[in-house]
Amino acid sequence: MKQEVSANSNSLPMGEMSEGQSGILIIGFVWPEPKSSAAGSRMMQLIHAFQSHHYKVTFASPCAKSDNAFDLVSISVSQVNIELNNSSFDEFIKALQPSIVLFDRFMMEEQFGWRVTEHCPNALRILDTEDLHCLRKGRQQAYKDIKEFDETYLFNETAKREIASIYRCDLSLIISEAEMDMLQNQFKVDKSLLYYLPFLLDEVDEEAIKNLPKFQERQHFICIGNFLHEPNYNSVLYLKKVIWPLIRKQLPIPIAIGTELHIYGAYASQKVNQLHNEKEGFLIKGFTEDVNQVMQQAKVCVAPLQFGAGLKGKLIDAMQNGTLCMTTTIAAEGMYGNLQPNGFIEDNPQLFADKAVELYTKENLWEEKQQNGFEIISTRFNKKQFQSKFIETLEETTQQLHNHRLHNFTGQMLQHHTMQSAKYMSLWIAEKNK
Repeated sequence: MKQEVSANSNSLPMGEMSEGQSGILIIGFVWPEPKSSAAGSRMMQLIHAFQSHHYKVTFASPCAKSDNAFDLVSISVSQVNIELNNSSFDEFIKALQPSIVLFDRFMMEEQFGWRVTEHCPNALRILDTEDLHCLRKGRQQAYKDIKEFDETYLFNETAKREIASIYRCDLSLIISEAEMDMLQNQFKVDKSLLYYLPFLLDEVDEEAIKNLPKFQERQHFICIGNFLHEPNYNSVLYLKKVIWPLIRKQLPIPIAIGTELHIYGAYASQKVNQLHNEKEGFLIKGFTEDVNQVMQQAKVCVAPLQFGAGLKGKLIDAMQNGTLCMTTTIAAEGMYGNLQPNGFIEDNPQLFADKAVELYTKENLWEEKQQNGFEIISTRFNKKQFQSKFIETLEETTQQLHNHRLHNFTGQMLQHHTMQSAKYMSLWIAEKNK
């Protein structure tokens, strides 16, 4: 088993590949934390997808590692610490010579893309967007301004950087159909540069469904999400000030007395913990080691997100564990397709509370909606449906890489101009740091 190394060390992970085995380098914005965030779960799904098709995976990141980071060495993934604005990365990637380089979010492509292009020109460059940052930031700003979200907010400074990064890469992974549509119709990005790849999940096993706690065995509402993610923190505040008081008011008195809202999430700060109030039944539980356990104990997951982007891992966790979801339009975006949700979607706070109470108190409705969730997981996020086709697309694109890039003149232009400025800024910083 390989040990963790640094790009500054002399013992670089040369891949240890068997004959004919291809190598993939993932440059991570952060180290994967599947128990803390949907982004962490998504990254682990990608790693497993590559490994299932016999790719040798190396994961590198300039970020400091937290206690919640997954031990990648335990699944035979090489871990490498890299530095920003340091030529040690050049030596590292020249030695590794991966056939594919995946950038985890556009910020990593900005930092390391020009070095990859310079030292591994024939490597397929993939951008995993996670979600469209420009969409999330634009919606957040419109929310703060108390204005309708439109293209004025969408075409922001982050969008210019993010779309440029998409063009500079050979392929960008888009997790939401709504974002695929937005990129093609509003940003006019050619479809050949985009690839729809949602969460890659196993079907919910029939035996597992039978063993899930039933309606009468569950209690309480649940809300979960990483508190470093601004949409999640805002959602908890909204629950505290508006939604939860309305739900408690609507619940029948005997039920209301013993019903609580349990708030889970990694990195709860002091301002989050101060929201804890046992008299109100509003309990900040913090980080959980086992999301499945806490989800199975609850009847309804509430996700009243006011802004955000991408797919919501909390809703996936709920559906996999037979817990119903009460969501807003933003939270539900890209999740259900043409299928019926495993709950209700409401943006009006009073209607949100009314429907949440209905899900919590009506057993027949609860059981009906629960089945919707299992169907959604098995039909919209079934990894058997997506995984092999994804790898085939990567291999086909690699074989036709010259022609693929030839038809992306905008990307060539941005490689020439934008990345030259990034390159010389990085070299200047490196010299300054000596």
